[in-house]
Amino acid sequence: MGFFQDFIGVDFWTALFVLLNTLAVFFVAKKFLFGPVHKIITDRQNEIDEMYADAGKAKSEAQEMAAEYQKKLSEAQATSDRMVKDAVLRGQKREEEIVRQANAEAASILDKAAADVALEKKKAVNDAKNEIADMALSIAGKVIGRELTDKDQAKLVDQFIDELGDNA
Repeated sequence: MGFFQDFIGVDFWTALFVLLNTLAVFFVAKKFLFGPVHKIITDRQNEIDEMYADAGKAKSEAQEMAAEYQKKLSEAQATSDRMVKDAVLRGQKREEEIVRQANAEAASILDKAAADVALEKKKAVNDAKNEIADMALSIAGKVIGRELTDKDQAKLVDQFIDELGDNA
């Protein structure tokens, strides 16, 4: 064995002790190092998985809140649009009412003005008729040379007015 030992340079007993020492270190490391490190890694992995789950839950809640916000925003917009339309309709109705009242007042004023004009015209005609009648009676009285009775006066006035109406 001396030659084998000199050629390779490995002592069998030394190699055996090194192997046994390595196995002992391995088992001790496995028991006291790999186990706790594996537990720490597993705990950390569980913590990370839990954080991802919480993040996913928060994300879904945020999406639900965003959807709810969007829904409320749409409802508010619809309410706003409806209120504007109602206000426009009320404004249009009020405008129509004001125009209708103004037209009614204008028609009333025109009717009153027409009635006033007709009344003034009739009054003017009657005043002119009375003046003309007085003048005609006065002239007729001078022409005939006598005083006329009421019946004669009325007859002459009517005849004179009829002649005036035919000439006009």
